[in-house]
Order: sequence, then structure tokens, then C-alpha cells
Amino acid sequence: MSAVALLALAALVLGGGLWVRERGLRRTHAMAGGLHGDRMVPHEAEFELYHNDFSLCSKKIRMCLAELAIPYVAHHVDLIETGRYETLSRRFLAVNPAALVPVLVHHGRPVYESHDILLYASRHARASVPLVPEDEESRAVMQRWIDRSSLTGDDPTSALAASAGNCVPGLTVPLFAAMIRDIPTHRIIEGLLFHRLKQRPVVFLVLKAAGLGRVASLPPVRRAVVASRRHLERHLDELGAQIERSGGPWILGSRFSLADVSWAVIFERLREADWVTELLGARPTLDAYWQRLRDRASYRAAMDDHRHALVRRGTERIVAEKARDGALRALYSAS
Repeated sequence: MSAVALLALAALVLGGGLWVRERGLRRTHAMAGGLHGDRMVPHEAEFELYHNDFSLCSKKIRMCLAELAIPYVAHHVDLIETGRYETLSRRFLAVNPAALVPVLVHHGRPVYESHDILLYASRHARASVPLVPEDEESRAVMQRWIDRSSLTGDDPTSALAASAGNCVPGLTVPLFAAMIRDIPTHRIIEGLLFHRLKQRPVVFLVLKAAGLGRVASLPPVRRAVVASRRHLERHLDELGAQIERSGGPWILGSRFSLADVSWAVIFERLREADWVTELLGARPTLDAYWQRLRDRASYRAAMDDHRHALVRRGTERIVAEKARDGALRALYSAS
């Protein structure tokens, strides 16, 4: 064997060994929701939040904490959409071995899963008006609409009919394509090496190769967008009916609740992916509802103050491409 071949083999063996070691150090596993009193995370304040500007669940928790007047120290953790897989870093895995944001830390003890965080924060509220109603019937209605807005499962396309939250990823595909342009390929490949869900980095690599200009011509993208829009329109129509039935201005009527917090992030993602005209333009009840949400100080604190530069550029590219390119415009018009 030649010296070059020996060096190549040695490099391959060394690289493989380093990858195996690193994979062992970055091993992830599921974590049950709720407070984990047996775990201690380094902290400096009573409440700390590990979050991401783009993450829907992070937006929800930030708005909830703002509504409840709970001050916290913020730790922004990057997802690949905002630049890199920081959730797979050893530092963050020490906070959450599931490699997921958000994580609320209270006196050093982590609370996992956004739904559990919402309820935990509500129990420690300092605001005068709680976000969870006291009567059982109202709580049940609130929970139904929280569930209706929540993303469930690893494959959102399998539950489009059950939840508006599961419709959001399909409608976000053009925004992913617009944002991923600014993400180096080697950072996406890190997800193939260490992320438990290989489908996501594969999709991002495809979108990066296609670019926003060609994403509308990809049959799987078109199918995902059309199906997601069809189901989301039904969810939106039923939400509008609920608001009208309750007398408004909120989902439970005069009472602002965690259900409204949960739906606020859906509307914000529609804005980021430039779906507002197509989906709210013909729904005046929901358009007015979204405006009321946007007028709340908590919405501004959770959304407006956390608009990531990559997301802003992605939205701008979609707007420009829709104006320039008939294929993308047609994708947004398809139903």
C-alpha cells in the first residue's frame, strides 16, 4: 500500500474514531415534560429561559412570561434555521438532553415541554389576571384550542387534520428555503451526523440546493403546501366561529387565556412566511383578532423584539420572489 493510501486510511480511521467519540458525548434522548426536581442547571436568576427567536414554542413561552409579568434571564440557543445546531452542543445538552427548546429553569431546576412550561409558569404568576380560568368548563375549552394549535409528533404531515400547528411546517417551507441560503452547508451536515431526526437536515439540504426560485417546482413541496393550506383554512374558519360564538374579543370571550397565547404564534409564523394576505385577507374576524393580539405588550415583547435577522431577510426574499416569479406566486395561490 502506498504512503498516500496509508495516510488516507489513517485519516479515515481517525475521523471515524473522533465521530464515534463525539456522537457518544452528544447522545440525545427524550425527556419527560414538567419540572425535573432531580436535575440542577447552572443559573444566576430565579427564572431563566433557553429559547430561540424563530421557534414557535419559544415564542409562545416568551409571550406567556410577559403576560404573567415573570422576569427572566434569556439564553438564545441557535437552531439550524438561525445559523447552527447549537441545540446539539455539549453545553446545551447538559441543560436538555432531548436537544429541544424552550427550557424554563426555575431556581436551577429545568421544566421541559412547552405545554408543561405554560402551566408551570401560570402557577407561579405574578400578574393580577391569570391565564388559566378557574371553572372546569372554560379550562376544557381553553385546552381544546391549545391542542388545536400545537405541533405534535415528529412527522407533522401525519396530523394535519388534527392540529393547525401541524399545518405550519408545510406552509413554512418557502421561508426555510429563503433562510437556508445563508446557512453554510457544513452546518446542515452536522445534523446528519448528530441529530436524531435525519429527515430535517436532508430536507434542508434539498431546499438549499433548489433555492427559493425553484422550490415551487418541487412536487413534494407543492403537495405539502397545498395540503397544509387546505387543512389550516378549516382550522382558521373554526377558530373564527369560536371567537364569534364566544362574543370575543378572545377565544374564551372576554377572558384572555393560554389559548390566545398559543394561537398568537401561528399568526406570527403566517406573517414571517408571508401568508397573511392569502389566509387572513378574506377572514375579517381573524384579521381583527390578530390585530388585537399584536396590540398587546406581551406580543411586542415576545415577537417584535425577537425578529431574527435571518428570518427578516427570508421574509423579504419571499415578498420579492412572489412579485417577480409566477411559480412561487401560484404556489401561494394554490388551494
